[in-house]
Formats: sequence, structure tokens, C-alpha cells
Amino acid sequence: MTAPVFVVDSLDAAALGTPLVLDGPEGRHAVSVKRLQPGEDVVLTDGRGRGAAGRVLRTEGKDRLVVEPVSFPDEPEPAPRITVVQALPKGDRGELAVETMTETGTDAIVPWSAARCITQWRGERGAKALAKWRATAREAGKQSRRLRFPEVAEPATTRRVAELLAEADFAAVLHEEGAEPLATAALPATGSVVIVVGPEGGVSPEEIALFEAAGARPYRLGRSVLRTSTAGTAATALLLTRTGRWS
Repeated sequence: MTAPVFVVDSLDAAALGTPLVLDGPEGRHAVSVKRLQPGEDVVLTDGRGRGAAGRVLRTEGKDRLVVEPVSFPDEPEPAPRITVVQALPKGDRGELAVETMTETGTDAIVPWSAARCITQWRGERGAKALAKWRATAREAGKQSRRLRFPEVAEPATTRRVAELLAEADFAAVLHEEGAEPLATAALPATGSVVIVVGPEGGVSPEEIALFEAAGARPYRLGRSVLRTSTAGTAATALLLTRTGRWS
């Protein structure tokens, strides 16, 4: 079984021979929940691609773990970088989408308030929802043993989504009536890929027109119609396979 992953603020000063300290909520989880003991393997990460693999030297109290680093693994910048623009789902399906996309390997997630979204993020409610998405990405990144966690961006307007599509090396809108399957699309080996996942009610004709003007095309995933909370995960898995990132 691979070593558990915990998050630290920074590993900039980490070096062989210098013990590292895990404290705060992460240290409490390691000591009081996971009950890690001296000699057990552990990985610390800053969530931005750098890690420190080591062994537990000792625990101090209920929330402090001292680790001896033995190596510093690095997770390079992905190529191509995969961004999923996720329309806001109902209920807790947003966190489900973020969790599974993170575990699969999505590099960035952009919440999108589409015209047909039933859920809308406004004011304090929106801030809390965004915080939940970011906390979910962090926990799913740890669970899936990632060193580079996906960025969960600020909520985007439709106009901003069009700008992201225009900047991408490959831009797609998942649509059940897309003429071409995503499985046969010509994909870049580097650069950025941006995929739009619409809401339960679908992407509106006006949004489709704006996105096509920005350079995106509608693609279908397959014969079945997936929920908005699972389509991004399926698309990411397909892209990771086709671009060789899962090879």
C-alpha cells in the first residue's frame, strides 16, 4: 500500500538530514486519526507538485508528527493541461464531480453558472460552496496520492468561459448531439485542453453559439447521456488515455 499523503504549507527549505514537522489539522489527522507510528512511511506535499517522502521519527502530543525525509519526488507540470469547466450541479453533486475529477487527474476546475443551472452561487452561499469545492479537491488529491492538486478557480461567467476556450489549444463542449466523438478528436501533445460540461438542462443555444465563435466544437462522449456530475470525469479519463498521460 502506498504511503499516506499530508499537506504542508511549503517545502522550500526541505533538505535531507533535516527533520520536517507536520502539525495543525494535518498533524492531528496523522497522529490522532491515522495513528501513524515511528518507522511508518509518509509523504508530505505542498500540493503544487513537490513532495517529501520519508519515515515517521516520532509523534509529539496529539497533533505533531516529526518526519525524516529520504527523497523529494516531483510531479512535473502536466502536458497537455486539462481544464474542466463544470456547470453548477444540484445539491452535493458538485463536490462529487470535483472529487472524482481530482482522483482521475483533472488539472483545473472552473465553476460555471450556466443559463440553465438550477443552482446559483451568490454572496455568502457562493463563497461557502466554492470553499467546499476547494476543500474537496484538496482531500481527493491526498486520497489519490497526488502531489499537484487541481486548481479550483473563481466562478466564471459565460463570457469568461468563452475567453478560456479561445485561449486553449483544444476546446470542446460536451454535447449529446455533437457530430464527432471526443474519442476521435485530434488532440495536442502539449499546451492546454478545455472541456465544457453543461448543466442538467443542457447548454443553451446562445451559449453554444458563443463558444463556437470562440473556437470550441461540440463533441459527444458516447451513446449514453451522462449526468453533469460524471461527464467531466469520463472526459478526463478519455483524454488522459489518448494523450498518453496514463501510459
